[in-house]
Parts: sequence; C-alpha cells; structure tokens
Amino acid sequence: MEPNRTPGYPAMPRGKRPVGDEPASGVSLRRLVAAVGAGLEAIRLVEPPDGVGSDRPNPVITDVTHDSREVTAGALYACVVGSSADGHDFAAAAVDAGASALLVERELVGPSEASVPQVVVPDTRRAMGRFAAEVWGRPSRDLDVVGVTGTAGKTTVTHLLASILRRSGRRTSILGTLSGRRTTPESTDLHRILARERDLGTEALVTEVSSHALTLHRVEGVRFAAALFTNLGSDHLDFHGDVESYFAAKRSLFDSRRVGFGVVNRDDPYGRRLLAEGGSSGDLPMIEFGLDDVTGLVMGASGSAFDWRGRHIELPIPGRFNVSNAVAAATLAAEMGSDLDDIVGGLASVEPVRGRVERVVPPGSATGTPVDIDVLVDYAHKPEALAAVLDMAREVARGGVVVVIGCGGDRDRGKRPVMAAMAEARADRVVLTSDNPRSEDPLDILAEMRSGLVGRGNVVTIADRAEAIRTAILTAEPSDLVIIAGKGHETTQTTGNTVVEFDDRAHSAAALAERMGGTDS
Repeated sequence: MEPNRTPGYPAMPRGKRPVGDEPASGVSLRRLVAAVGAGLEAIRLVEPPDGVGSDRPNPVITDVTHDSREVTAGALYACVVGSSADGHDFAAAAVDAGASALLVERELVGPSEASVPQVVVPDTRRAMGRFAAEVWGRPSRDLDVVGVTGTAGKTTVTHLLASILRRSGRRTSILGTLSGRRTTPESTDLHRILARERDLGTEALVTEVSSHALTLHRVEGVRFAAALFTNLGSDHLDFHGDVESYFAAKRSLFDSRRVGFGVVNRDDPYGRRLLAEGGSSGDLPMIEFGLDDVTGLVMGASGSAFDWRGRHIELPIPGRFNVSNAVAAATLAAEMGSDLDDIVGGLASVEPVRGRVERVVPPGSATGTPVDIDVLVDYAHKPEALAAVLDMAREVARGGVVVVIGCGGDRDRGKRPVMAAMAEARADRVVLTSDNPRSEDPLDILAEMRSGLVGRGNVVTIADRAEAIRTAILTAEPSDLVIIAGKGHETTQTTGNTVVEFDDRAHSAAALAERMGGTDS
C-alpha cells in the first residue's frame, strides 16, 4: 500500500526548492503570455528598450515565485502587493538574483527592472497561479485533485478520503493544515508541489482549501476533479468582514470551469443553499450527503459504528461530526470509483488525525495500569467547533465532561466571551487558560472570556496552560471525559515575541501518568 507522502511545502530554505524538485523544462515568455492572456481581463508585455537587456527579449521561464529570496535563474518574479510589504519594492533584487522577467501591476522604470521584460496585469496574485500552472505543465490535469473546504472538518475529511483512496490502490497525497504553515500554499508553491507529485507517480491529491486561499487566489490555475463542502460557521470574520462574504469565498470553489463535480453537506444551511444555487457558476453537478444516510449509529469515546449503503462501518474516531465527515469522504470516494469494501476498510484503518479528537495514551499505559478517565485533544478554537466537540463529549462520556479552553491573541476578540459561555453551558467543569497570547496580555484575554460567563460556578481560571491541563486531569472524577481544546496538533506556544515548545498531547500524557501514579519518562 502506498505510504502517506505528505509534501513538505514552505518554509523552504531561501533560494532553494525542496529536495527532489527539478526546474521546469521552461516555456518562452511570449508563449506564456499568449497562453495565460486569454483568461485575463488585461495583460500587456513590456519588453526592454533597444540596447537594454537585448540578450533576453524572450527568455525561457523555468519557475514562478512571489518571494524575491527564492529567485533562481530563469524565474518569473511576481510582484505581489501584500498587507505589510509590496513585492514591487523587491523587483530590483529579484532581477539581480537572476529573474528573467517580472510580473507586475505597474510598469517599473528602475535600471534593473527595465532591463528585463515586464508582464503588466491588473492583479498579480490572480495571474501568478496561471503562469505557474503553464510553466509546470498544468500538473493538476494529470492528477485527480480533490479540494475540501468548510469551516470545520477539512483536515479530518482529507485524511479519511486519502485512507479510502489508498485502500483502493491509488497513490494518494495530502496537503493541508498538518503539512505546512498554511492550510493552502501560495499558488506559485502549489503548482510546483503538484508537478512534483505528478512526477513521483501520485494519482490523487486531496487538499484543504481555505477561504483565505480562495480569496487570495492561491488555487488559481488548478483543475479539481471534485470539491467537497463540509459546513460554514462564523469564523475568519476578521478577514472576510461578514458571514455572507465568507460564504461567497467558499462558494467560489464550486465553479464548473474549474471543478468536475461538487459533494455538499445538506445538513448545513449553507450547504443547502450551495446545492440550490448549483455553486458559483450555477451549473455544477452536485452530490449531497447527510447524517440521515446512516443507520444504527453507536458512539463511544474511542469511535463510532454505523451502517451506510448496506454495509457496517467501524470508525476509530469519536464524534457525531466525524460520522458526518466519514460519510462525506465515503460519498466522494464512491463517486470516484472506490468500491464498498475499500470504503469500509479505508475508514476502519484510518490513522488518528493529529489533534482532532485525538485520544491521549499516557506513558506506561502498556504496563497494565488502568486509566480511569478519557482524555481527548482537539483543535476546536472557534465557537461552532467547540460546541460540536462538547456535544460529542456529552454523548459519549461515561461520566462528566471537563474542558480546558483558551482563545488566541491578535485574533477575533468577539468570539472570546462566546467560547467561554459555550464551555460553561455545555461542560460540567471548565478551566479557562491561555492559548497563543501572541502580542496581547494573557490576563486581558481571559478577562474578555470571563465577561461571557453567567456564573454557574463550574469555571476556574488558570493562566498557565500546562498547569491548567495538569489540574483538569488530576482533579477529574473517575469516568470523566477531559477535552483539551484549542491547539490540537500545534507544538508551540507564542507569547509576545517568544515561541516555546508546547504540545497539549505531551502535557496531557504527563498529567495522566501522574494521575496513574507513574512517571512521564
């Protein structure tokens, strides 16, 4: 069976590609402009004046990059206007580093910039993905690329689907939250990754597609075999402004000009709207799924069992929402040609997804010392996700429900009191603590969280996250289920300018070992 090959995309060493990457064979700039120009509103090629840069009026482009530090000879450097920097300011450095041409939003007149051809477009972010696709030979055409979008469930669905496809004998890779610093890489990196996967013999690639990626054109130039929608909540409103804009970003993926078909959750109100509208293009073939597709559902802290399309499925991941995620993956896999045996086997054999309702096993548990509580680590860091994981905990807990939760600094402040109120209402005991305070004072964040409490008397505040986890686990009653929420797979904590190693799973395991009377060695 094909191993899980998760591409390691940025951060890359400056000026270098990942090991195993080779430059593209190259496409002449004029040919690139002709190929890409048909799909853009306006595009203009400005060649160097006579006698200036005359040795390279029509260079062969072998790479596209938006980072001047990663420019290599033969590269097209895309001058992207960002929130804190303007790529046009680094164009001269890019040319000096070997860039053969520039992709710009305004013509540059400096001596270095004017010595190479410039492709002027209205939006370099949008255009650079299309140029990268051409340079790398449109690699998405040679792969079955599946894009998974939604507020919650993207990571789990990608892993469930990949497990099924691998069980079906297809070489499958994953891109997403657990494989890079961004949920979806920039388009210049994405097409390079797709080309590498194609050259390695990958047949299917399952990728998370964030709303940021869609708004910022990170998947521009990618042809998707299918797109899947999980759900929509009130996340990322600091970026999108309102829920309608957030939904519009998600909906933009479901366009028949770049997607073969859509798979959509009918249990979600925005999913039903997406189905009714036929996606952003109005004509995308849609397949729907929902929890009422299953029967005989039995849930526990270690997983769920249910029947789907006449087959019994054992899912080693707990939670009703993960049953929905499994049905999503199964529905899409069936449409891609996987048979029922492979779907059943793929779901049953899926590896735990790091930080997604991940069961904590303490050191020394193999010695036979019984563990009298259950501990799950989950990435739930937004209201809808926290509500879902706490509702799941209530359904499967043998005893009470305890939750440790914080809110990140420099992020949506409006959700802080909401998160605390949700924890207070849904759990028997709550420990409010720090998440990643970043530039904010942790105590100020906790004060904003506490403003949402109604005073049920089941909440304590411990700013030190390690001590909060330890206290929650050591004071839990036998048979309780303890949820450590907010950071999931993350392995660091950021306070001010300081980043320290911090893994909720490791701290939880150590506390469990202490509870059992053992050690964490």
